[in-house]
Amino acid sequence: MDFSEDIRKSIGILQSGGSLLYPTDTVWGLGCDATNYQAVEKIYRIKRRTERKSLIVLIDSFFSLEIYVRKIPEILPDLLASISNPVTIIYSNARNLAPNVIADDGTIAIRIVSDLFCRELIRQFGRPVVSTSANISGAETPALFSQISQEIKEKADYTVRYGQDIFTRARPSTIIRLFEDGQYTMIRE
Repeated sequence: MDFSEDIRKSIGILQSGGSLLYPTDTVWGLGCDATNYQAVEKIYRIKRRTERKSLIVLIDSFFSLEIYVRKIPEILPDLLASISNPVTIIYSNARNLAPNVIADDGTIAIRIVSDLFCRELIRQFGRPVVSTSANISGAETPALFSQISQEIKEKADYTVRYGQDIFTRARPSTIIRLFEDGQYTMIRE
């Protein structure tokens, strides 16, 4: 399926500080420009989520990491290569992102996407995109587009058409906390 029209519309929404409902390499996500404070605030309001719970940020390549993380541990390439499913890494010393997307302790959760739609969206947009599950905070994470609540669908500024008919049950990413010294802890497998 050609998703160029969805990419074009999504970029317009992101540039204007709006919110997207879009497919990711894991579950359907609710997202925005991860460098725009007001856009991130809007995501928290839509989800009815406290800002104390930070959000995941998606980037398009390993090489983009150094823009958003001050020090990348040497073990990272080997760690990423050892895990076959999508993995979100929590890094120390986040930078160049909206302050409300960074946790109080200065950490940031980042996933390098493999999904073609997401990677192309982020590449063309030129900035990272927030990704949080498309549900009200505390509600069950919808694995399929059809499971997303009407409330979320109505509050997103744009809903991507691509992927709505895919019925493969996705699951959230593996989450690892990676420390600057190369030590790490599995948070969710």
